[in-house]
Amino acid sequence: MGRRNDARDDAVHTPAEPPAEVTHDRRWAGDLRSSIRCAAVLLALLLLIDWGEGTLTALRGALWAGLGVLLFLVLYPPRVSAGEGWLASRGLLRKRRVRTDLLVSVRCLDGVSQRLLLRDMFGVRVEINPQVLVNNPELWRRLDEDAQRSAASGSLTCGATALRKVSERIDRETALTVFKVSGLD
Repeated sequence: MGRRNDARDDAVHTPAEPPAEVTHDRRWAGDLRSSIRCAAVLLALLLLIDWGEGTLTALRGALWAGLGVLLFLVLYPPRVSAGEGWLASRGLLRKRRVRTDLLVSVRCLDGVSQRLLLRDMFGVRVEINPQVLVNNPELWRRLDEDAQRSAASGSLTCGATALRKVSERIDRETALTVFKVSGLD
């Protein structure tokens, strides 16, 4: 009688490679809860005001619910994770994954909120908030190591200044935290 699951049996008995270390944004869950709370408070206030005025109808309630959902979608924080050679940002609709060991450019985009734009050799682009890197030293360490690897290989042609600014910001925030914890602020 022949064995039907030879491939499966071989896979079970073959020693597996250890899983690669993946680092996630530690504050993502709190940010998600905050966005849910903001949307819920707005919805509750709009419904309460409308009910207090005596103008609440099913149509107006649906409109306020739609406005609450829209606020949640705007405030939804992307989930940032990184592993050896890559950084990913997952939003509600899509996930972008850039090869950090093959970076071509890193740029700081100023505006209402500062963003860090990473682009790799394959044209994939990921935008992240630099505060995520400040709040998660493990993510910054992973990105910095891979960016240095990209610079050493010559693929990173634009971005040394942006990375230096982020590094200085992280060092400043770390020093302030140490001073606060030690009571020297």
